[in-house]
Amino acid sequence: MSKIVQGLLLAGLFTALCSASSTAAAQQKSPKLESPDSRAENRMRALEREVRHELVTLPYYGVFDWLEGSVQANGTVTLRGEVVRPSTKSDAERRVRNIESVTKVVNRIKVLPLSPSDDRLRLELYRALFNWNSPLMRYAVPANPSIHIIVDNGRATLKGVVASKMDKQLAYTAARGVPGLFDVRNELQVEVSGD
Repeated sequence: MSKIVQGLLLAGLFTALCSASSTAAAQQKSPKLESPDSRAENRMRALEREVRHELVTLPYYGVFDWLEGSVQANGTVTLRGEVVRPSTKSDAERRVRNIESVTKVVNRIKVLPLSPSDDRLRLELYRALFNWNSPLMRYAVPANPSIHIIVDNGRATLKGVVASKMDKQLAYTAARGVPGLFDVRNELQVEVSGD
């Protein structure tokens, strides 16, 4: 009786192994083929990531600047944003132009005008948003802060990404409390959680 049970167990094990190996072989024989459209999309996404990386690693890119780039299928990159230094504008164009897949760069970056009152407002906004008692302080700690403060002729714009709607509202409320500003626009985006 035990030899019969052993034989049945061995036969069952052999059948399971054979079916598993044939399934694995069938999966290996049919590789996934990418359509030309998905390959082009993957190349564009990779180029967008590379452009973004080049922009955020500029040496003088900081909390008072905002840069973004859009990529077209033909390799044309359009740069937009506002910077406080003219050298940041030219450095951004030069670095993006040196990316291998880029065929053309359209530079629409605005250099903000020199203004002592705008400089004062930038510092006041920075202090209001990122003081030690503020829950927003965590956004100022990284080398590339996720909240950017743009001041142009007394008008402020908050750009970047925050973790919650509450943080977005806190930033807007703190900015509205800075005296001397004509207007505050809140263009902060709320981070999408992967839940």
